[in-house]
Amino acid sequence: MTDPAWVLSLRPLLPVLLAVVLAAPASALAPAPARAAAAGSDGIETARTGRQIAPGIRLESYDRLEADRWLRIDELLVDLGGGGVRAEYLGGRGPATVAESAARHAPGPGRRVVAAVNGDFFDIRGTGAPLGPGLGGGRLLHSAGPGPGAAPAVGFGADGTGRVLRIGLGGSVTLPGGALLPLTGYNAARPAAEGLSAYTADWAGTRLPALGGAVAVRDGRVTATVPAASAAGPLAGAPGSRAHRPERPDRPERPDRPEGPERPEPGTTLLAAAAGDKAATAELAALRPGDPVAVAARAVPGGGPAPVAAVGGREALVVAGVPQDHDGEPNNTAAPRTAVGFSRDGRRMRILAVDGRQRDSGGLTLTALGALMHRLGSYEALNLDGGGSTTLLAGLSGATALALENSPSDGALRPVANGLVLTAPAGSGRTAGYRIESVGATAGEPTRVFPGLTRTLTATGYDALLGPAPGAPEWFAEGAGTVDADGVFHAVRPGSATAHARRATAHGALPVTVLGPLIRIRPTQPRIGLAEQGEKAGFRLTGYDAQGRAAVVEPRDVALEFDRSRWDVADDGRGGFTVTALVPRATGHLRAAVGAARVEIPLGVGLVTLPVTDLADAGEWSGPGAFVAEGHPGAGLALELPAARARGSTAPPRPLPVPELARSLTLWVGGDGSGARPAVGLADADGAAVEVAGPAVDWSGWREVTLALPATARPPLTVTRLSAVGGTGPGRLALDTLGALAPPTGPAAVPVVRDPIVAGEAGVRARPWRFAVGEGDPGADFVLTGADRPAFEHRGVRFLTLDTAVPTLAGGGLSRMRALREALAAAAREPATGALAVVRTYAPGTVDAKESALTDRLLAEFRRTTGKRAAVLTLAAPEFAATRSEGVLSVAAPRTGRTLVGVDAFAHGDWLAVRHVS
Repeated sequence: MTDPAWVLSLRPLLPVLLAVVLAAPASALAPAPARAAAAGSDGIETARTGRQIAPGIRLESYDRLEADRWLRIDELLVDLGGGGVRAEYLGGRGPATVAESAARHAPGPGRRVVAAVNGDFFDIRGTGAPLGPGLGGGRLLHSAGPGPGAAPAVGFGADGTGRVLRIGLGGSVTLPGGALLPLTGYNAARPAAEGLSAYTADWAGTRLPALGGAVAVRDGRVTATVPAASAAGPLAGAPGSRAHRPERPDRPERPDRPEGPERPEPGTTLLAAAAGDKAATAELAALRPGDPVAVAARAVPGGGPAPVAAVGGREALVVAGVPQDHDGEPNNTAAPRTAVGFSRDGRRMRILAVDGRQRDSGGLTLTALGALMHRLGSYEALNLDGGGSTTLLAGLSGATALALENSPSDGALRPVANGLVLTAPAGSGRTAGYRIESVGATAGEPTRVFPGLTRTLTATGYDALLGPAPGAPEWFAEGAGTVDADGVFHAVRPGSATAHARRATAHGALPVTVLGPLIRIRPTQPRIGLAEQGEKAGFRLTGYDAQGRAAVVEPRDVALEFDRSRWDVADDGRGGFTVTALVPRATGHLRAAVGAARVEIPLGVGLVTLPVTDLADAGEWSGPGAFVAEGHPGAGLALELPAARARGSTAPPRPLPVPELARSLTLWVGGDGSGARPAVGLADADGAAVEVAGPAVDWSGWREVTLALPATARPPLTVTRLSAVGGTGPGRLALDTLGALAPPTGPAAVPVVRDPIVAGEAGVRARPWRFAVGEGDPGADFVLTGADRPAFEHRGVRFLTLDTAVPTLAGGGLSRMRALREALAAAAREPATGALAVVRTYAPGTVDAKESALTDRLLAEFRRTTGKRAAVLTLAAPEFAATRSEGVLSVAAPRTGRTLVGVDAFAHGDWLAVRHVS
């Protein structure tokens, strides 16, 4: 993946979105679907991509900036009234990831799986089974509780339409002699406190809940009795037991000595009494093998017919067209969310996955989720399981497997109890078209290449229903390059090109931009550190032309030099490289060259302890309950914890940088056995707080502890405090010598880039007019001393001053983006305006990386679509710099000295010339 600033953490903007951004007033800057969604919302949409999954199913993915958070949302729009789309129950034999369950799902003859999402809340720390009701293929699979309308669910009727409803259990047990008892649970994760529950081969958990005695029933007769002590616990061969073989989850093997009861075979029912119900236990204890027993169970909806398929949920989000208010409820916190909504007639379904607990997406409360579902058009909607469970998969045209669309907050797919799967007609398999992609590209990313270099393309055939259609195409190209028989595009000259794949009447095309000549390269990882022999790490090389336009450089175009006895560097097949350590400890360099452009990447393997602070300045640290004490050795700090759960903390006189490749921190802790827990507070690259906690200190004396750094923390990190939480009583912790375990790579080389706009005095004064930054100049039209000046227009340049005092996620980003979009729209439509210059004060801890990337992207698209100029002027920067990215000039003027800028907004070449005098 290329890494220009405008790509960082953003979904690429569609050309149509850009045209709207530049031509419309601020109130109409989002596409029509986004405007409907934004009605009544303070946020703005910042990016959108979309694709058709199958006839009747479309995926829309978009980013939003709210006053206090970024949001990433993936939305499936499903037509249940035509096209043969069906929603079905997904899962069934214990927790599995949505991807695993979708791959195993049998859609039936002539159908295929096209999308899937996680489903019900489940007993995550107990049985692993879903908590609500579930139906599949018209059969009741599990219940939440007895009685009509016991629990909420989303259900789908025989005609395919959906609705939110409540589903309970209607069931009975007929004993010998005709005695009739109610059935209070059916494959229920948490059965009722009284009565009888039934468990069948459809049980979806890894262990049974606590139960009383039980009997096995088959063909209406008792076949065996099960004592109370054996009627619960891990299922033999189930996921989580020793007998479970994860490589064969669909066919668990029987252990010689099972840890618990067998999962009932198809046709066998385990009938069990509630653990505390003595009467029900006695009824079952009186039964003997051969006794007639009949068990009946059915779904009882709160209204209307029972659905053919259903998955449970929890909170109602929209009821009869009214969004619900969940303020004050325990679950109404900002979190990753999964929701399903329906139109009033049930023919249109909307499945939403909202990422959360991430810097790039803060998640939604239940109240906000309900308001969003209502704005998007849902007449009724239900909240499904969220948090780390939120997962949405969708197909690509012609693909045989589903692709993960959202970013799960756990960093990986979580095994869940069940889900919803969408199936559609399979299609003919005859090729109707080709989906062409460049290898390693993300959705919507433009395909770019430098003259003389290559880009690998793939063509995936699809049929008329977007299903798989095998068959290799013939390749050809038009414009500024050629493409060979293997789909490798060869760039010939700067300009536009189109790569084509064709087979008979089936055709696909991909626009390709050939940039200007490559002048420099940069790795996505400036240093590569590996912890041990055999560990791998990846990187890509990004190239830049003279305008700062970027594209990935593929391995075939790169010459590498490295010590092959210590490292292996291979093409990863996705446009990048994989580095593998061949020895347990080493340092070295990887040198990469593309023509005359060169870069050197330090390499290291093996962990060493690097110093962060030895607390020699302990007297300068401050905080409640902290004081200088004897360390290990020399001076250290102590935190007094006068009571159980008391907190103490101390802050350094200045933030302490953590080595960038650090895997964990080390800290010497002097304990008194009180069980207090030490912690280290950090700030990431955007200033977000991160805390890593150590173990409970149940020892006396000094001991070094290791605190793992979370992989999600965005470096560089700085230490902002040391703290502790008391144990079960009063205590005192002594702290000393904080270090970091990191691979020993050495510093990365920082290439010096001198942009041609940095000119001499004569070159600056030759421009039609000038302005100064910091200090005045006799020939300057005006002086910029800060970014507090209102926006103004001067001699063809619109200056937009942005206040960077308010953090991005405290409303500052939203107000700045609104101002920028208004200025872009005004500058685009004014013939007398030749350029837009954004003026802001240096604020790395206030303006986060995603806001900076969005600003750069909008300016680059403004320049590309209007032909007008754009620049970013950063005041009070640490040092002078002048660069460009995607044709947008960026000038950083330091606090000291004088920066003079010469301007010609309508020049044929560079429109700025800059000189800085210290």
